[in-house]
Amino acid sequence: MSDEAGRAFVPGHVTGFFSIHEADDPKQAGSRGAGLTLSEGVTVTVEPAEEASIELNGEFAAVESGRRVLDALDVTARVSARTDLPLGAGFGVSGALALGTAFAANDAFDRGRSENELVTLAHGAEVKAGTGLGDVVAQARGGIPIRLEPGAPEHNRLDGIPMRTRIEYCSLGELSTAEVLSGSTDQLSKAGVESLVALVNEPTLDTFMNQSRIFAEETGLLTDEVREVIENVHDAGGQASMAMLGETVFAIGTGLSDAGYDAEACETHHAGATLLD
Repeated sequence: MSDEAGRAFVPGHVTGFFSIHEADDPKQAGSRGAGLTLSEGVTVTVEPAEEASIELNGEFAAVESGRRVLDALDVTARVSARTDLPLGAGFGVSGALALGTAFAANDAFDRGRSENELVTLAHGAEVKAGTGLGDVVAQARGGIPIRLEPGAPEHNRLDGIPMRTRIEYCSLGELSTAEVLSGSTDQLSKAGVESLVALVNEPTLDTFMNQSRIFAEETGLLTDEVREVIENVHDAGGQASMAMLGETVFAIGTGLSDAGYDAEACETHHAGATLLD
């Protein structure tokens, strides 16, 4: 065991569209789709403790995915995570906390796991917790990832759109990922596969944004308030869609600002999760 705490940064992740792929083995379960990783993310510190605990922004947090990672690594630790991203709004905070915990705990406790092994642990923890299906593998990669096949690293296949861009976002509220995933998802997955095929045929940022908006419309996930913001951005000449799954609108460049909204801004993150000094 190291005498010092382990620290890791994991980028946030906004999913534009996805399809669900279930399996008994959580390493094989997951989603296909595409999204954007963000320069804003979650910083996780893990240090040995007599009792396990998880804090998020200074408050106790019952984040099941993080607890499952600690159990999988067989460590007892205090996990402290901080983020400026809105919670429960489609930014992959749960997945980031799980992945950051895996990286930082592996470092603090000298567990000697490889990167793929840690991503697999975090992905499985997120799937079992019911809080996400594809954020972890995307956050491990960085950039603008395209998830061609579902599951953990030994099963999935990733590609990406080779560019960077400014991102603006405006969060209007929370949406329960577990609640959406617990209902019928056949139409959602059908729309997600169609959007993925379109993006693979033309892997550009424009295609990603267009397909994200089509997916949001066809799945019926858009609320009236989110739809109004997206339409206002498009009327102002921008591109916007809804973060999956959250009451959040994200736009390329200055789309939200140009439409008159007081939006937060960041950039796509060129690299994935990483340890910090």
